[in-house]
Parts: sequence; C-alpha cells; structure tokens
Amino acid sequence: MQGWSGLIEQRLAALPCSVALEWPGGRAGTPNADVRLKLNESRWLGALASGQIGDLADAYVKGQVDIEGGMRQVMAVAARLVGDPVRDDATSPWQRWAGQLHSLLRHSRDRDARQIEFHYDVSDDFYALWLDPRRVYSCAYFRDAEMTLAQAQEAKLDHICRKLRLAPGQRFLDLGAGWGGLLLWAAEHYGVEAIGITLSKNQHAHVNRLIEQRGLAGRVQMHLLDYRDLPEDQPYDRIASIGMFEHVGRANMVSYFAKIRQLLRPGGLVMNHGITAGGLRNSQLGGGMGDFIEKYIFPGGELLHVARVTESLSEGGLELLDAENLRPHYARTLWAWSDGLEQHLDTARALTNERTVRAYRIYLAGCAMSFERGWISLFQLLAARPSGREEDGLMRGAQSDFPFNRSYIYR
Repeated sequence: MQGWSGLIEQRLAALPCSVALEWPGGRAGTPNADVRLKLNESRWLGALASGQIGDLADAYVKGQVDIEGGMRQVMAVAARLVGDPVRDDATSPWQRWAGQLHSLLRHSRDRDARQIEFHYDVSDDFYALWLDPRRVYSCAYFRDAEMTLAQAQEAKLDHICRKLRLAPGQRFLDLGAGWGGLLLWAAEHYGVEAIGITLSKNQHAHVNRLIEQRGLAGRVQMHLLDYRDLPEDQPYDRIASIGMFEHVGRANMVSYFAKIRQLLRPGGLVMNHGITAGGLRNSQLGGGMGDFIEKYIFPGGELLHVARVTESLSEGGLELLDAENLRPHYARTLWAWSDGLEQHLDTARALTNERTVRAYRIYLAGCAMSFERGWISLFQLLAARPSGREEDGLMRGAQSDFPFNRSYIYR
C-alpha cells in the first residue's frame, strides 16, 4: 500500500478543501478535515485515485465507504476528482449505435412502468420531506434571488402557463403530471380543462385525492396511462411535458414528439421542459456517475444534448418557437432539495431505509454540482404544431397561437 499512499497524498493535496482519508492499514490527509472518508476495504483506493466517483458512491450506498462533511464540500472534492466529464467521456460512433439499440430494447411499456414505479413510488412521505408543499419535482424558476423554493416552484408553474398562453376553456394535457402541481395550478389559475397522466400508482392516487378535496372533479382528470396509449380523437389546445421526456429514451425521441403532434390541434402549443446532456457526444454523466444514477435512482433515464432534442422535435413534425436555458435554476433547486433531505435524515431513514437515504444524498448533491458546472443542463422548449394556414395566429403566416415575441409572458 505504500505506493498508493504517495499517490493518494498527492491527490488530497490538490483538492479544494481539506480531506482526511482512512483505510485498513493506513490513513492520509488532515486529521480535522472538512471532509472525512473511511474506506472499509482498501480496493476503493483505486477508484479514488482514478476519479471513478460512481464506484465510490456505489460503495457508500452499500456501507463499504463512509462519508462525513457538508454535501457542498463533499461534491467540491468529487468534482475535482472527476475532472471534465463532458470533454473526457465522449462516446465513439460504435458506442452511440450500441446505446441506440440498448435504448430501443429497454423502453417497452411494461419496462417503463416498472422503472417509473422504482423511482416515484419509493414513498410519498419521503419526497414530501424535501420537496416544496406542492411536491413539484422539477426545476424551479427563481425569478428573483430572494425567493424561497416554494415561491420559485409557483413561479415556474406560472411561467409555463404564461408561455403556453393558457386560457379558460382550453383542453390542456400534462404528460407525466407527477403529484399534480402544474395540473392543478393550470385548472385553478387559468380555467383550463386539465388532463394528466402518470405511470406512478402513488402519484395517481395522490392527485385524485387532491382533485376530490378541491372540488375539481368536473374539470381535472388524472389517469394511470402510458403516453403512447393516449387516444388521438380529441385534440388538445395545449400540452406540457415537465421532467418526463428524460424517461422516453433516445431511440423513441422522434416518435415521442410525433405522438405529441398528433395529440395537438393544428396551431396548438407544447412545452417540453427537461434535462439535457452537457456535451454533444455524452450519453450520461462521466466518472461512473451516470451508472450510479441508472442503478439507484432513474433506471432507464437517458439524456440528449439540446441540439439532438430539437432535431428530434423537428423530425416529429413540430416547430420550435422559443428555447430557454434554466441550468443554474436547477442547481439552486437541487441544493434546496439536498438541504431539505439533510435536515431530516433520521425521519428519511424511518420512512425508507439507510441505502435509499445514502443514494439520494449523493444523487441530489451530485446533480446540483453537475448543473453548476455545466455537465448537464435544463431547457424549456416551446413548440407548435403548424396549422398550414397563413391566416392563423396574431401575425400573418404564424400558423400557430404563438405571437412571435416574448412580451406576453411578462405582462
């Protein structure tokens, strides 16, 4: 182990904060360090030296590594160990082809339902510990720096409704409606007829309880349904997909947008809000982080660069109208979630188990760090199904309800 000790000391000296490291038969670093790592097996020294933090995270979940210290400092260390995953982990053409085939095979209706259940049906009470009161599980919109998480989530819901130009009497569809935040906000504040779908049994039951409690049974519906099975006989005026398309799979991306086109009336608008890759050739986060998230958090989740997303959107027959990057907003959102979980660790363990809590501690803080550094991003893409008629819209040739300026969003 003497060779490892010298290499480890060099790595620790270059880190952005003090780190103490202990393993069977050895120790290194500063005794009273900001971050303390205990490796219960010496074999994890190799992962530390090579920057494979996904392996270390996996070992932490299994109890083979223990971590002490604030999560921001832990992630500062992790970021330095990884380097630049966007630059260093670009996939080859062969890997991209293999990934496309893998994506096609793992996104059947049954597999998608099981993958969604794996993540979203962990425990409603567990998510309630660290989400806002509406349980909005997607990037918030901090319109000003003083906003709380709850205020920023309401600002996000309203931002989406304004972009979609929701109005009373419209038929509005929410794909992957979660715990109903946007669905209920749109119905109560904009008077739309709102229909939501989810593959999560817990979310389906929760939202239907809220619909009854708020007396919205005549205007709001929530269905346990795959988006591919939505009937197309009654078109929608507006569609939102918020934090859902990451589960679709790159192999299905064109058909996903084509399905949305078929569900929209000519001239109707759709908002696709979701996570995108930081690099053009990165299929997942580097340093083993993507594999960790696949195993413990989001099985079946896949990321594309926004350029690939917009290409698929166009191939699906939609016209891109407006794109907004909310990457730093998601970093702040995730840190708020991470802080919320850190404040309730004992309760979280009682609701779930130690492995789940450890996995989510790494996932939330790791994703916050990844958004801060631009390794992943978040885009709101507003698009339309062109009507083909020059006279439609507020401007001749618009072919949709979009006014071709942003002023209406901010009035």
